[in-house]
Amino acid sequence: MGDSQSGRARSRWARGLGLLRPSHAHTAFTATILLMASTFLSRIIGLVRVKYIVWLFGAGVEADALNGAFVLPDMISYFLVGGAASITFVTILTRYRDNGREAEGQRSLSVIVTTMCLVLGGAIVLAELFAPWYIHWWFDGFDAQKAALCVHLTRILLPAQLCFFAGGVFGAVLLVRKQFSVQAMAPLIYGLGTIVGGVLLVRRIGVSSLAIGTVAGAFLGPFLLNWVFARRAGTRYRPILDWRDEGFREWVRLSLPLMIGVSLVTADSWIIAHFASGTRGAVSLMSYAKQLFTAPMAMLAQAAGAATMPFFASMWSKQRYYEFATGVADSVSRVTALGLLAASGMVTLGQPAIDLVFTGGRFSPADARECAAYFAIFSISLFLWSAQAIYARAFYAAGNMLVPMVAGTIVTLVSLPLYYALYHWHGAMGLAIASDIGIALQTVTIALLLHQRRMVSLASLDYAELGRCLLASVASGGGVWVVLWGLGRMLSRLMGNPGSSHMATQTRWIDLGLLVAGTLVWVAIVKLVLEKTGSALPRVMMKRLGMG
Repeated sequence: MGDSQSGRARSRWARGLGLLRPSHAHTAFTATILLMASTFLSRIIGLVRVKYIVWLFGAGVEADALNGAFVLPDMISYFLVGGAASITFVTILTRYRDNGREAEGQRSLSVIVTTMCLVLGGAIVLAELFAPWYIHWWFDGFDAQKAALCVHLTRILLPAQLCFFAGGVFGAVLLVRKQFSVQAMAPLIYGLGTIVGGVLLVRRIGVSSLAIGTVAGAFLGPFLLNWVFARRAGTRYRPILDWRDEGFREWVRLSLPLMIGVSLVTADSWIIAHFASGTRGAVSLMSYAKQLFTAPMAMLAQAAGAATMPFFASMWSKQRYYEFATGVADSVSRVTALGLLAASGMVTLGQPAIDLVFTGGRFSPADARECAAYFAIFSISLFLWSAQAIYARAFYAAGNMLVPMVAGTIVTLVSLPLYYALYHWHGAMGLAIASDIGIALQTVTIALLLHQRRMVSLASLDYAELGRCLLASVASGGGVWVVLWGLGRMLSRLMGNPGSSHMATQTRWIDLGLLVAGTLVWVAIVKLVLEKTGSALPRVMMKRLGMG
């Protein structure tokens, strides 16, 4: 009996370790679990990265300049590549692979990489030259010192976009083969790059060390790792310029809509940075809040979207439209339900969490309170961000880039006056509110378009399960708020005069206690409500994780 149990345990470990092999071909579920675990680790590293930055620079000049420096590189990558390396190329390679034409697919890969490296490289050179003009235009609220530093950091960060593009193309080769382990590792290396760069160089060159570390991380993780394992999988890149190549023309046709349009999903952070530049420290504080918010969003939506994209593309190319529609609807229902639950905990536990993790160094308690307020507003829309990520990939998997591009561009243009008005009425907090309203418009628009084209029916969503999760979300959020309010009042009376020299240490222990108590209450209420309302979610999750 003991040997049998021991053998089963070893078998589970062997299966688990097997999932980590770069050559392992995953199912949609194991890929989702692997990428969610990777995203979780990546966000832990990201949390350490943000903590390191806020400790060194808080919400001061260096922090605003560093956070602003990412905007121009992101814009260039978006408008010239349009996410095409990781989205449209998966669609093209999937079709080549399903039709037994992998050699042609590899040649098209070489043509695309060669052409776009020349185009993107040229754009980066121009951006290096015109960075001062751009920074003064986009961040018109920056003073001369902050603008000059932002220009310097922008110029350091720009070359990293070549690494992201080429790495995305080579990574698509692995995704088509259902090999996700490298995709799980690359962001971990990228995140560590910023931290290592700072640790090694910050005393010598200050905030520039973080930018240099970021570029090094982009080279070692997203580019080099994908290139090495794509080569091991048999991919051979050769510099080729042939604009008549069939795969290249198809890639341009699919990618052009993504390049000439703009989606609020990406533009949201650019718009926020533009308006927030007029408020001291707001660029940094809103960026920190957004980075914290994107951690659960990436785990729910981006991991699930990246994992399911090749499967959706394969279903559509094989004309398995019913499976495609139900698969997308099931994915949307699942991530939306989890998004509703997670949002309640994030809104109510954000304040003690940010106090505990970030306060210290040059990051003051007042900075933490302001950051937590932005974080709470952003968190309300978690389920919308999660749903739209899956819906958008449904269009991409079907090879339709034009419709979501047009819809996203219209939503962005309609939303701009909203950002402007709410910023002038409510300051930086108005930008967070505008962000939530904008992503609601984006999600509803994409969902309606899929429904109208009979690709994914809105009737296929699991509304009963979503209702149960919404009820659990409201109940757990309210319960946690009551508990934290009561504990906070009690502890404030017990502590008495806050002038004690041990106040900082005591406050951290209090934040930790509130966070633990709030989390336990949240878990207990969510579990109770879901079980009492007959939700299948806990049972399904336990079964899929092999625990039930």
